[in-house]
Amino acid sequence: MTDNIRATRNKLAGEKVCENLKSRGFDAYYCENSAEALQKALSLIPEGSVVSWGGTKTCEQIGLLDAVKQGNYQVIDRDSAKTPEERVALMKQALTCDVFLTGTNALTETGELVNIDGNGNRVAAMIYGPDSVIVVAGMNKLVPDVMAAVSRARSEAAPVNIQRFDLKTPCKVDGLCHDCNSPDCVCNYIVRTRRCKPAGKIKVILVGEVLGY
Repeated sequence: MTDNIRATRNKLAGEKVCENLKSRGFDAYYCENSAEALQKALSLIPEGSVVSWGGTKTCEQIGLLDAVKQGNYQVIDRDSAKTPEERVALMKQALTCDVFLTGTNALTETGELVNIDGNGNRVAAMIYGPDSVIVVAGMNKLVPDVMAAVSRARSEAAPVNIQRFDLKTPCKVDGLCHDCNSPDCVCNYIVRTRRCKPAGKIKVILVGEVLGY
């Protein structure tokens, strides 16, 4: 019963947020589950496209990265690099791919995206370069406003994400944001995307599940 009630709320809220996203120039779709989101994402990627992504647990969770690797696409995968130098080169190539896949750290109820990056490659690709950007976001990323979005990105997403890496930051030690100035800081670039230009370049797929960090 509780799951049904939450699903109903997610659908109502998700569809309203999609309307707000569309009013800001984004294409937006609400999907009730990961399987539906995967099919929607694949329908937005023309066969033969050059596809890449930033660090995105959400796209991994719905099976999108595996599907792209196995599909009829040209994939730029930085994790295939054999050296740090090759990895950087692949990340630069991703900035001019046809379709860039990513999650988002936070999405406001009014239809704005807020993302935080350590190196800036992910937010750079979202802003300029790729012809099409597909953003997949679970309903856990939804927050009331931009202030809450920045707070979520810094106080929740970053301290969780940092645990995956061998970096030295205060949040790695105790799981809390310290507004640090550490050389290993992963909160170097904070980007608010309040509108999509050109219209339709960024496609947001909002999923009625808990996905990503």
